[in-house]
Amino acid sequence: MTRLRLPSTLLLGICLALAFAPAKAADGYDPWPGLVQDIFANKPMQDGGNVLSIEMPTRAEDASVVPVTLRSKLSPADDRRIKTITLVIDQNPAPMAAKFTLGSDANVTAISTRVRVNNYTDVHAVAELTDGQLYVVKTFVKASGGCSAPAAKNPDEAKARIGQMRYRQFTQSGDGASSGIREAQVMVGHPNNSGLQMDQLTQLYIPAFFVDQLTLSQDGKLVLSVEGGISISEDPNIRFTYVSNGAKHFRAEARDTQGHVFEHEWPAEGSGT
Repeated sequence: MTRLRLPSTLLLGICLALAFAPAKAADGYDPWPGLVQDIFANKPMQDGGNVLSIEMPTRAEDASVVPVTLRSKLSPADDRRIKTITLVIDQNPAPMAAKFTLGSDANVTAISTRVRVNNYTDVHAVAELTDGQLYVVKTFVKASGGCSAPAAKNPDEAKARIGQMRYRQFTQSGDGASSGIREAQVMVGHPNNSGLQMDQLTQLYIPAFFVDQLTLSQDGKLVLSVEGGISISEDPNIRFTYVSNGAKHFRAEARDTQGHVFEHEWPAEGSGT
């Protein structure tokens, strides 16, 4: 399994270097070729414009909580399906933000979350399909300082929320109910410290501490799993569409970098905490 962590000392060094870099660092250096080698072992990639879309604001209002939506563009007649989607924020200290693995029978067609963006940057999404090929799309985001931005909650409040989970189902318009299509959201209370944030009282860097694994299932069948890194925002939440298999229960299991395991189960058709 690919690990999305970097040693805290290395992250600190990268953070300090980026802090003094020009806001448009992406203009002078393109890290993408090196990332293709490091993350994807230089495997060839094809244009994914007909496979996947990536939706992000061109200019982020808050660099620490930038919304991103990944959406399948495969037609129902296409016999291929998306197996994984890897989200890469090129100029972030740890560029590999998340890897999403889609359940083989869940027909996940959209995934939304919130990420930190540390500098003006290209953001790539790479889909691996069942044909064994990789397909890539990208967008550009103007934001800076997201990885080192102070936490929104104070340390005591953040600690009290660790492991709290919320689940919400959304009403689908049209024939959603008859087709089995569902839209849901799971949130995990967690500070998701990047390792690059400074304690405002001690002026020391807060160690990296984040949710690195989240698995969502319906009656034991995988819907979606997420390998997360420091780029996922505080209180990680994932919103997604999928096809119900008639399950009675929806389950979330999460793990963080200190080995804590959190789990919760809800009625599949409901919402709750």
